[in-house]
Amino acid sequence: MLALKFSHDAYFYLGYQEQMRDSVARVYPFWTPGVPLSSYVKGIYSFGLMETNFYDQAEKLAKEALSVNPADAWSVHTIAHIHEMKAEVRDGLEFMRRSETHWKDSDMLACHNYWHWALYLIEKGDYEAALTIYDDHILPSLRASGAMLDVVDSCSMLCRLQMEGVSVGERWQDVLPVTQKHSRDHILLFNDAHFLMASLGARDSRTTQELLTTLQDASESPGENCQHLLARDVGLPLCQALVEAKNGNPDRVVELLLPIRYRVVQIGGSNAQRDVFNQLLIHAALNCTSSIHKNVARSLLMERDALKPNSPLTARLIRKAAAVHLLQ
Repeated sequence: MLALKFSHDAYFYLGYQEQMRDSVARVYPFWTPGVPLSSYVKGIYSFGLMETNFYDQAEKLAKEALSVNPADAWSVHTIAHIHEMKAEVRDGLEFMRRSETHWKDSDMLACHNYWHWALYLIEKGDYEAALTIYDDHILPSLRASGAMLDVVDSCSMLCRLQMEGVSVGERWQDVLPVTQKHSRDHILLFNDAHFLMASLGARDSRTTQELLTTLQDASESPGENCQHLLARDVGLPLCQALVEAKNGNPDRVVELLLPIRYRVVQIGGSNAQRDVFNQLLIHAALNCTSSIHKNVARSLLMERDALKPNSPLTARLIRKAAAVHLLQ
């Protein structure tokens, strides 16, 4: 079981979605119901299926796992993702409320499941409720654990809220002490981008420059480190796009992000987690001065609406585009 989980996680952090799914698929038939922990294998397998868009199969397996063990936070997590990816906000909120007592004390995934709960609230535009979840669950977990998953949840959520035009007050100042000490780590580009969100949000130019400079150095002498090899073409442009967004240069954000948008999956994380970068690109394109880039905004919104119909967040972005005459 431990070996299976290690391989699953390694593929996840490398952005190898199909391999993550198939690493479980090829052993799944051997984990029959009488084998201890077999229900957890259903949960792990369901996540890989969900990340490769087999939503119905993923939901079936996750529900089977939960029928055996309602406290299986990983299977709860799969179902939370499915509702998120399908913009099923009402169903997602109802599921999280109904199941909360079973997963709220889970180790690593409790905070992350609250993050998913908050995503539904951001999706529907209930920002105060989302901030309440942040203050009551996500920030306390970050302070207590300093775990990377809690770090990226905190940074991603605050960044998403700010893109929606919500004031987050001084909340970045609470996150910075945790992220600051990791500015030189460069273990995962996915984490680097989130550390950068924190230093930019907290207006800490020294930490921002330290992260960018040391990441540049790592990219120039990558050796066999796959993350450092990827830094030049994907990690650095992504990080620079975050800087340009903070500096109010939307055209430059589009120039940096558009060429790599289909490669961002290589930094790892889930589709839902990486959506923060999709949103960054769309918001930048909507605010561009270049007519070419404004056409990009229209195309991105059409793509997003086709993939995730009935999304309130997409509908808000489309209304914003219409207000600046991009959809005529």
